[in-house]
Amino acid sequence: MKGQWIGLYSGNVEGKLMISIDEVKGRYEGVAYITPHDQGIPSSVAYFESFEKSDHVEIEAKILPVNPNTGFEADWKEIKELFSDDVGHANSAKVSLHFKGNCLKVNAKTDIGSEFISTIMKPEEKVESSIEGKEKSWDEYKNEVSNLLSKGFLFRGQQKRWPLKTTFHRLGRFRISQFIKFDVKQLHQRLCALTPHYFNLADPKQNGAFFNLLQHHGYPTPLLDWSNSPFVSAFFAFRDWPKNYNGEEFVRVYLFDCEKWKATFRQIDYLDPPYAHLSVTDFISLNNPRMIPQQALTTVTNIDV
Repeated sequence: MKGQWIGLYSGNVEGKLMISIDEVKGRYEGVAYITPHDQGIPSSVAYFESFEKSDHVEIEAKILPVNPNTGFEADWKEIKELFSDDVGHANSAKVSLHFKGNCLKVNAKTDIGSEFISTIMKPEEKVESSIEGKEKSWDEYKNEVSNLLSKGFLFRGQQKRWPLKTTFHRLGRFRISQFIKFDVKQLHQRLCALTPHYFNLADPKQNGAFFNLLQHHGYPTPLLDWSNSPFVSAFFAFRDWPKNYNGEEFVRVYLFDCEKWKATFRQIDYLDPPYAHLSVTDFISLNNPRMIPQQALTTVTNIDV
């Protein structure tokens, strides 16, 4: 059951569902993001935990509405005027989770009588990227990427054909809400005593700069590093290879059409909105001089891709 589950739900209301479940001390703890297709109905965030680790659990979830203007959780009394008078919001739900094979079945009934069901199939985890590459010599590579400079592309170099997955997700974690609530809080308390600058996490720019500082010093975060330079990216792809290597293996450099992505999908400057997202960030470089020579940008996502 541990993992991330993304699919659709049906019932009194239909929409998108993303459930992230971690295993904690012999039980499951999770968070669900519920996004109705009907924008006249508020999105919700549900928190839950089981008393044991089992393939079938009956739990009660706490449900909070999402403020459509801010994207953050809110008290229903504070935002209900943003919706029509016939729209209400639940405080809790009784939920049944049944896991078998790579399938998760969800049945839920809220305290205001709404019901929904969902069956989500989880794809197999890949050890290699499904993105097809093109084999090129160094000269061919230089010629191609030189034509892409100043055209809105980002580059990422890797030694192998690994998937584009953050260190946070590679370590088998899924709830970024817990990362923000516990990891970031503890690290902020400890690191700000060591850095010349005190990071104000209420400021989105400083908040992002703090996450970048963690990322560039090896702490597992939901960020993925990219560069504006195809040659810096090539350096990172080749740096662990022995000198004068004569084998036939290839490194990989990914190309990302950053400007097209930003024009197509909503971009945010915080880590964990109540829906699936991948955003391109250009955080300021506070106490993090590594970002400058690397010409670094990052993508941030709450999706285990």
